[in-house]
Amino acid sequence: MAGLTVIGIDPGSRNTGWGVVSEQSGVLSLVDCGVIRPSTSGAFSERLAVIFRELRAVILRNAPSEAAVEQVFAGMNPATALKLGQARGVACAACASCDLPVSDYEPRVIKKTLVGVGSAEKEQVAFMVGRLLNRRPDWALDTSDALAVAICHLTMRRLEERLQHTRR
Repeated sequence: MAGLTVIGIDPGSRNTGWGVVSEQSGVLSLVDCGVIRPSTSGAFSERLAVIFRELRAVILRNAPSEAAVEQVFAGMNPATALKLGQARGVACAACASCDLPVSDYEPRVIKKTLVGVGSAEKEQVAFMVGRLLNRRPDWALDTSDALAVAICHLTMRRLEERLQHTRR
């Protein structure tokens, strides 16, 4: 697989983590990462607009080829799930506005891919992200989660490519 750069997004209406990871010949590299923290004092629609604008700016600055976004956890409070779904929709729209294909991953799949256990704690995910990127995880847990989404996507793409190669 030729080099690929992916933005991973952990959507949230209060904190939206993002991380850009590049893979070249099976070696992962951190490109950029952070958290979007819109003010909670304004209208909810203003928070969504901030998430859209800031994610779009990150995408334009880092020029990833693909995006991966964490899916909404199904077992949560309906009002919380609705807000999270709206933040997720805005994140997907920001990616689409930059012509990025978006892949979705369930939280359990991401955790299982990185840690080997679908019920892993956030700290375990952060530890593995740091190990895989050869960095001390000195970023927020939302950022670790976003980087985990990007790494999961790169892993799944590599697996799919190998499966297609063996089918030939």
